[in-house]
Amino acid sequence: MPKQVGGEPHIPETPQGDKPEVPVTRRLLIGEPLPSQEMEGQLLPKRYALPIFASDPLSSVAYAPQEMLLLLLLGGPSMLRFAWPVALVVISLLLIVVLSYRQVIKGYPHGGGSYEVVRKNIGDKAALVVASALTVDYILTVAVSIASGVENITSAFPMLNRLTVPIAVVCVLLLLFVNLRGTRDSSKTFAIPTYVFLAGLFTMIIVGLIQTATGNAPVAESAQYAVQSTGDFEGAALVLLLLRAFASGCAALTGVEAISNGVPAFREPKAHNAQVALTIMGIIAVLLFAGITALALITRVHFVFDSCQLQGLADCSSAEQRSVVAQLGAAVFGNNSFMFFVIQAATAVVLLLAANTAFNGLPMLTAILAKDHFAPKSMALRGDRLVYSNSMLGLGAVAIILLIVTGANVSVLIQMYVIGVFVAFTLAQVAMVRHWHRILSKQLMVTARERRSVRISMGINLVGAALTGLVLIVVTITKFTHGAWVVFIAMPLLVVLMMRIHSYYARVDEELAPDSQTVFGSAGDHAVVLVDALTKPILKSLDYAIASRHESLEAVHCIIEPAAAEDLQRQWKAQNIKVPLRLIPSPYRDVGTSVAKYLRLRREEKGSEVVTIYLPHLVVGRWWESILHNRRARHIRDRLLLIRGVEVTLVPWLLASSERLYTRI
Repeated sequence: MPKQVGGEPHIPETPQGDKPEVPVTRRLLIGEPLPSQEMEGQLLPKRYALPIFASDPLSSVAYAPQEMLLLLLLGGPSMLRFAWPVALVVISLLLIVVLSYRQVIKGYPHGGGSYEVVRKNIGDKAALVVASALTVDYILTVAVSIASGVENITSAFPMLNRLTVPIAVVCVLLLLFVNLRGTRDSSKTFAIPTYVFLAGLFTMIIVGLIQTATGNAPVAESAQYAVQSTGDFEGAALVLLLLRAFASGCAALTGVEAISNGVPAFREPKAHNAQVALTIMGIIAVLLFAGITALALITRVHFVFDSCQLQGLADCSSAEQRSVVAQLGAAVFGNNSFMFFVIQAATAVVLLLAANTAFNGLPMLTAILAKDHFAPKSMALRGDRLVYSNSMLGLGAVAIILLIVTGANVSVLIQMYVIGVFVAFTLAQVAMVRHWHRILSKQLMVTARERRSVRISMGINLVGAALTGLVLIVVTITKFTHGAWVVFIAMPLLVVLMMRIHSYYARVDEELAPDSQTVFGSAGDHAVVLVDALTKPILKSLDYAIASRHESLEAVHCIIEPAAAEDLQRQWKAQNIKVPLRLIPSPYRDVGTSVAKYLRLRREEKGSEVVTIYLPHLVVGRWWESILHNRRARHIRDRLLLIRGVEVTLVPWLLASSERLYTRI
């Protein structure tokens, strides 16, 4: 018994020797299990939190300007005069969203992000819309980031073009394994490539601008080709093209909300550190987006949907375009130069690692959903390495399927992207406006300075709500027929699924809750030992049943082969076993069904009698032995558990192979 200290039970510390034994393969891939006491050690300082939570928005600058230019060049090179106005609108929106989510962290410092804010200020249904939108966006984050990273790999090594999908799948699996090892391990793994990527891009931008200022402006490899317009873009068509380019450029905003979702992963002071990381991320993203756009215009990059749109190619059908970043690196540092490969490698790695934002953001979101009973409860359980491994495995599986279906094509995936994130942005900002308005209306602020601060915060969120709502409309209109319709099917399905899960848990809770009609009691205590043949495990089961001193006890054998039943009767008598042996017919050789029928008949005769079934269970030490044993016992157990008033007791019998496991406990 635990000792009483001050009237409270003393719970002894778990000794180190109680660490669970895990298979060697799993230990090598994921690592040793971590005790719950080490949770604090898994929290992140800002220098590690930045590559973990901000790798998506930081890396999106590698493909967001590219996709923006891609759309503009549909109208020919003259349309590039609109690149800066479109880019400035994207940058302004990015700054506003960063400021808005600083207010989210300020108002809700315990994490949960958009979902938590919307649920508390608007309601469950709106919160589920946000949750479904973020879920879709996180899945697409993995797919788009991996596909874009592989695109940069194939830009440096064109001979790998045919292996795009297999490389993408392998990258998802590698990223999954790294994340399953725990937050701290993954943050250290991702920190160096992220900072190398940032240093490489900033170096490229600065060197390129210096070359331009000194009269030696770099020239992209695609600048020599003229671009043929794919249509007549005037009036409404021009406006629509600009809106589509803006919508694609808004990919730079994806992942901004991840830091507000992941506040609990930061070290103390959590909210302050999260706000600082968010601000740093916003500044870096703005500088990179502006720098790459400027350098792409200076070098006259011509990046188009179809190489045949480029005039001057000898054979456009076989031409492979390199990514914008690859063309810029080659223009500034020289093709196949050391810095070219450094930038390409760092960009590819960081684009691949950008998916890590989703592997940290989605598990935290689903854990909150699980606690609110909108997702399976298993999503709220931490694995051996103190991460939500079930959510990570599910995310990896869905992302792999999406990459296979789309052929890991960035231009296809990007059309489904950003819809979900702007749904979350808009509803979160509306919810924050209501949050600040409620504080002002209840006069919770004492000083004039505090009230002014709240009004400023509400104003920021109000502007953010208006702009992100407008962008959501634009993105929806411009991308709907190009693939975004898939998102508008997936989101309602996820909302319905989450509502069904919540309803199911509510029904189960109601069914399990005790009430005035809840009465437990039994009119008897009967035990049954199931016997197939006279073996040591059966004799041990009989011993357990006898030692438990039930009111009545019998052994039951189902007759499948009459000769075997007769042999059993003879052995029973020869062993002088005092427990009566009952033989019951089993014409269809289904032991579970035959025993269940017998027990139902007995229950009709005896009433509310508790029946305990004893089943021997062989404990094995090798994985392949589990395939050879206990299959029928599991079927019988599952069948009998469906009968009211019946409990099943498994009596373990350790085979010799299990002894090596026993010595490790």
